[in-house]
Amino acid sequence: MTDAQLLKTSPEESLFDAQPSHRMASTVSAGPRGGFGQSPAHLAAWPPLDFALGALACCAACVFTNPLEVVKTRLQLQGELRARGSYQRHYRGVLQALWVVGRTDGLRGLQKGLSVGLIYQGLMNGVRLGSYSYCEALGITSFHGGSLLSGAGAGALGAFIASPAYLVKTHLQAQSVEAIAVGHQHNHLGVSDAFITIYRRDGLIGLWRGVNGAVPRVMVGSATQLATFTSAKDWVSHSQWFSPNSWLTVLIAAAISGVAVAISMTPFDVISTRLYNQPVDEFRRGQLYHGFSDCMLKVCQAEGLLGLYKGMGPVFLRLAPHTVLSLLFWDLMRHQAAKNNQNQERS
Repeated sequence: MTDAQLLKTSPEESLFDAQPSHRMASTVSAGPRGGFGQSPAHLAAWPPLDFALGALACCAACVFTNPLEVVKTRLQLQGELRARGSYQRHYRGVLQALWVVGRTDGLRGLQKGLSVGLIYQGLMNGVRLGSYSYCEALGITSFHGGSLLSGAGAGALGAFIASPAYLVKTHLQAQSVEAIAVGHQHNHLGVSDAFITIYRRDGLIGLWRGVNGAVPRVMVGSATQLATFTSAKDWVSHSQWFSPNSWLTVLIAAAISGVAVAISMTPFDVISTRLYNQPVDEFRRGQLYHGFSDCMLKVCQAEGLLGLYKGMGPVFLRLAPHTVLSLLFWDLMRHQAAKNNQNQERS
């Protein structure tokens, strides 16, 4: 395969631009004046290259949004299987939680689990975005419902492959000093120690404990994001509130998408966090939950239906900027790769 074959452009499509109803994904792209308008070309990149670009883009976004991930994890574990009002609330909201973590654990506490979070983002979103792009190149997304199915399938594959990294990330982000600790404390010394400890105690299968909560979580989130971001961006563009290349169009679309994803994905996110963080017995079985449905039932019985929506605030506040940043970085890098390839062809 020559360099010219690695990146192909098509003037009819852009992976994340607003398209007709059968194409549900849209991309953030820089307009000619530095704004965010419709991308002039879809980049059907060579899959390994697309994987790398998607991974790098989401890792860059993760650096900015990781503190919200720490706060989300703490809020979701606070008052686990206890009725409202029967436990001490260390965290009372997003801003207050950020202040408490920063004051108690320091600025490094707000970036707990960042290194393994980057591994997770690189693996999960690299596979997710790369697989979706490959499905689009094969023409699968052109069929009715193809984009939703491709987004869900790509998300499930990425979640399964990256599950061990999410497991360790959850353990590390839940760890804190006793004064503000919530949930089970695994007391790992670091990323490598966490992987080694889990492997020695539970074996290779133990590294995938909790994956039954992660796969539906990412499937729902991925499908919802791909559907709502496009629809919202198309609606805002047709409303003509802003100039065609305004970055506000993308910002509003990402915010609307963030609300939809936060509402639909938060219950799955809470269950996933609980399954990942729960302690295990000598038989490698979870001490609190037996699986996805058991966790959902116990949370509803002990904490009420609202227990499934713990941490929705930071989930939303993280999703909107993460959506904009990751898709923007991905689109810009793909266009730069295409530009470099065209320059090489001319020379």
